[in-house]
Amino acid sequence: MSTTHDLPMDYSDYLHLPEVLGAQHPLSGDHNEMLFIVQHQAMELWMRLALHELTEAQRLLAEDAVRPAFKGLARVSRIMEQLVHAWDVLSTLTPTEYDKFRPYLATGSGFQSWQYRCIEFALGNKAAYTLRVHEGRPHEQDVLAAYGRPSLYDESLRLLARRGFDIPADHLDRDWKQEYAASEAVEAAWGEVYRDPEKHWDLYELGEELTDLETAFRVWRFRHVTTVERIIGFKPGTGGTSGVSYLRKQLDIILFPELWAMRTGL
Repeated sequence: MSTTHDLPMDYSDYLHLPEVLGAQHPLSGDHNEMLFIVQHQAMELWMRLALHELTEAQRLLAEDAVRPAFKGLARVSRIMEQLVHAWDVLSTLTPTEYDKFRPYLATGSGFQSWQYRCIEFALGNKAAYTLRVHEGRPHEQDVLAAYGRPSLYDESLRLLARRGFDIPADHLDRDWKQEYAASEAVEAAWGEVYRDPEKHWDLYELGEELTDLETAFRVWRFRHVTTVERIIGFKPGTGGTSGVSYLRKQLDIILFPELWAMRTGL
């Protein structure tokens, strides 16, 4: 008689589905808590892929492999679209339904997502205050490493400099933990690329890939704050943030400022 150990690997084995599908453990006994758990676990899986692709795209840009990096950047933009549509499902949760299991979250909050933090750092939003919630946690070193690395935009500017564009020295070698400061010289460099796309086609396409990515990220942030307001109104977040008020401030963050600013002068 054969046993499961004698059978060839199948779909479930390859995807480790027993572990994945066994990772949902509602605490409240309320029917709707399963939606909340699956929603956020699925988002974390998409974030894992986004980080995987962003890391590779940064490596490729640093090695002047510009065109191969486009594939990963385009994929991250599509991942962001998946994350946007995920809010469609969560928004079916009403305030009354959420209130039945919200106390079981205790101080747990999406603000504590270390993968989301690493994505923000990779995209250049180096907000030091966000590090506090990761202190002493298993992935603290991953977060700190992402915090200290050049961002995707930093690598893009280094590439522009290697192509002969006049990028200020303090934008090429600086403390990568500091938040990015916009530069008129960088704006002028992107403007030069966009005024002659045939001459600088791969850099022109890079600018559009970055713009696509930030656009998708902005839509994700907007859907996030809208969904949270729909479900909890202006109550404080479970992780200690001000909730909707905090999320609305995040909408004002511009990741690649010169790529947007230079369009006015074209």
